[in-house]
Amino acid sequence: QVQLVESGGGLVQPGGSLRLSCAASGSTVSINAMGWYRQAPGKQRELVATITSGGSTNYADSVEGRFTISRDNAKKAVYLQMNSLKPEDTAVYYCNGRITTLQVTFRTANYWGQGTQVTVSS
Repeated sequence: QVQLVESGGGLVQPGGSLRLSCAASGSTVSINAMGWYRQAPGKQRELVATITSGGSTNYADSVEGRFTISRDNAKKAVYLQMNSLKPEDTAVYYCNGRITTLQVTFRTANYWGQGTQVTVSS
């Protein structure tokens, strides 16, 4: 069974940096687009950044220029480097991957990690 496992969250002061990591475990045929989403208390989950298997990236306007998404296809991992963090970046961050598996037949589905808390506060 495929799982996405995140790490790297924590408490950081405004202006600081954090790096989130997410790796897929289990048997996969291919991992297509991967991304990071976040959900702040009382708000809907929102897209932060995505990256295709070929390396094309897309960012939310609110993080453009501060966050960088990258991936390592050999490690089945995606990363989010977050710089110049602001209090409004405080949220639970979720990793997402569109993954193809082989279970009798090929199946492509969206998988989510369990989430990691990022708190930006002085």
